[in-house]
Amino acid sequence: MRVLHTSDWHLGQRLVNLERTEEHQHFLDWLLQTIEQEQVEVLLMSGDVFDNGSPSNTALRQYYNFLTKVCATCCKHIIVTGGNHDSISTLNAPKELLECFNIHVIGGASPEPLDELIEVKDEQGQVQLVVCAVPFLRDRDVRLSVPGESFEEREARIKQGIAAHYAAFVPHLASYKRAAVPVVAMGHLFAAGGSASDSEKEIHVGNLGQIGADQFPKEFDYVALGHLHRPQKVNGSHHIRYSGSPIPLSFSEVADKKVVYVLDFEAGKLADLREIEVPCCRKLIRFKGSLEKVKQDLATFDNSAFALTAWAELQVELEAALPDLNQQIEEVLSHKPELQLLIHRPPSIKATRQALEQQVQEEADLHTLREKEVFLKRCESAFPESDHSELLTTFAELLELMGQEDADLTA
Repeated sequence: MRVLHTSDWHLGQRLVNLERTEEHQHFLDWLLQTIEQEQVEVLLMSGDVFDNGSPSNTALRQYYNFLTKVCATCCKHIIVTGGNHDSISTLNAPKELLECFNIHVIGGASPEPLDELIEVKDEQGQVQLVVCAVPFLRDRDVRLSVPGESFEEREARIKQGIAAHYAAFVPHLASYKRAAVPVVAMGHLFAAGGSASDSEKEIHVGNLGQIGADQFPKEFDYVALGHLHRPQKVNGSHHIRYSGSPIPLSFSEVADKKVVYVLDFEAGKLADLREIEVPCCRKLIRFKGSLEKVKQDLATFDNSAFALTAWAELQVELEAALPDLNQQIEEVLSHKPELQLLIHRPPSIKATRQALEQQVQEEADLHTLREKEVFLKRCESAFPESDHSELLTTFAELLELMGQEDADLTA
């Protein structure tokens, strides 16, 4: 049984208000070819099909056209789960119709685990693979609201709720494991230890919702995750992975390799796992440095390896403000029609940068200095010509009195 794992398509996404339709179509066409070349039998899409809950007609058309074309290939089973960007109702609307074509869509969580457990059968009706198709789990799916609970209590309840959702499948998997049927889980979440990029919106604030690799049941032979846009293992676990987004969704991802994973299962186990790099049709590139360096890099930029116009982010580092900076940049770009400037960040001026660095250093000192040292710095700042010995003695007495009061309170 050969399976392909992908996620985070974000169809309909715009970068600085420019559409990504051509890039997405390039990926979907390539994915169809890869499915045929690799003889993929099952396609797993782990959430964030669309970039928002109200996808454009163009994005919807891309999605349904792709599903139609996949049905005509060797891939006979498609399983799609919803992500935090997806609308549950939008994904689930054609659910019953799509099931007639062996396309299973789980847009939102169900209180009954069996609703998310999908048997993949061959033409003779024999179960070849079991998929626990878990979509993005919202707060209401994994915990009950508890008035007055602390931040730590809320965090613990969310983690427990996510782990419990996966654990609920375990009683239903014993018969499949005895019959040497491989079991795959899907998910759209932020697993502990993952590396995020600027384009990702956290599922929960801070560390909320992060679960570790050891919290996925051992019965899962592979865990196909979505949400993080960089392909990666979870805590070094070979069988728990993010496939990442197929195109860079922000300039923070310009150096990332975009991939899909192809999995082979034999005798009920994961026998082989390969990553296949997704070809890039549009280059996102950052230019940063001195004015001369930026102008040189712009002038020598080569876009011949890419089908579409490159998009650039630019920031110049200056010793002092330069009135004609924009005109100089525009002059160079006028000779580079294959390069379009999307983001021109304000110049980084040395004097301003040094002041900010000094401020950061002073703030850092406050975390490392002792109380008396901080008080002395404040005295030197307020009364630079005075003797501070008496003030320091009085401050030391106050610290001692405070320490005594704390000891009395804890006694």
